[in-house]
Amino acid sequence: QVQLVESGGGLVQAGGSLRLSCAASGRTFSNSAMGWFRQAPGKEREFVAGITWYGVVTYYADSVKGRFTISRDNAKKTVYLQMNNLEPEDTAVYYCATRRGTVISSIGEYDYWGQGTQVTVSS
Repeated sequence: QVQLVESGGGLVQAGGSLRLSCAASGRTFSNSAMGWFRQAPGKEREFVAGITWYGVVTYYADSVKGRFTISRDNAKKTVYLQMNNLEPEDTAVYYCATRRGTVISSIGEYDYWGQGTQVTVSS
């Protein structure tokens, strides 16, 4: 089993920044991709960003490109999501997830999920 714990969420004004962290523990695997997803009230969970094991390749949803940056520290088993220039539309519960292999945006292809952290952006 792999445990993922997100942190760093909170309340921020539009234009502000937050940095989310996701710490992995348990039976973590090498060659695993990490992804960040979010779910706003009344909406489906959606892919936000993903990163491959070595951090060489990153993927972003169009809605966050240029504002969010995903990174990882494998020695610390932690993945980060730096969120800049936040907008009220970014308000959601943010989840990290992991899967063996490469990054894909399909939610159903991820094996382990964290409990989520709330991000609220006020206008």
